[in-house]
Amino acid sequence: MSFWDKLTGRKPSKDASSGGSTTSNTPTDTFTPTPFNPQEGQDVSSFLTGPELVDPSQLHPMAGLNQQTLDYLSLEESTLSDLPGSQSALPSRGWSDDLCYGTGVTYLTALTVGGAWGLQEGLRRSATQPPKLRLNSVLNAVTRRGPFLGNSAGVIAMVYNGFNSFIGHMRGRHDSANSVLAGALSGMIFKSTRGVRPMMISGGIVASVAGAWAVARKAVF
Repeated sequence: MSFWDKLTGRKPSKDASSGGSTTSNTPTDTFTPTPFNPQEGQDVSSFLTGPELVDPSQLHPMAGLNQQTLDYLSLEESTLSDLPGSQSALPSRGWSDDLCYGTGVTYLTALTVGGAWGLQEGLRRSATQPPKLRLNSVLNAVTRRGPFLGNSAGVIAMVYNGFNSFIGHMRGRHDSANSVLAGALSGMIFKSTRGVRPMMISGGIVASVAGAWAVARKAVF
């Protein structure tokens, strides 16, 4: 380093500091590819059956369990109701079956009858109207009568099945008297907010329907 370089603070170049020596940065590759020999190739079965392959059956959570010592949970269906008069072509396991099936069938039947009632009413009232207005009138009548009758009958059927099962449990048997009494009580409760006279009328109607159903069930089923 000269005096002028020390005075100005200039650093010497790398070439000068290394003394002009140069090194070769040429990369050296020592990899030698192995030539492919078709006679030594492996097929698919050779590596699918090798010892390094994992057995899929061992991945199951119950792979290590002894199948002979397992305890299985056995579920038995509930027995049918053994009360006198409860056996018929319509099997029942108790009040829950009667409640579900009776309410569902009653609701769907009343919904269908109400829909037919609304269809007839809509067609009769819109006989002289244009097609679009007539269609609108029919749809309004069907959706008004069908759900009204279906919901009302469904509520009565729920109360009826509850009373019928309770009375049958208390008496120890199912007969027509249970159905008539349960129908009268459920009909009166349904119209209990309208006064005494509507209660009696509703109770009589539902009791008559329940009695007719009891007779038909005994005769047909």
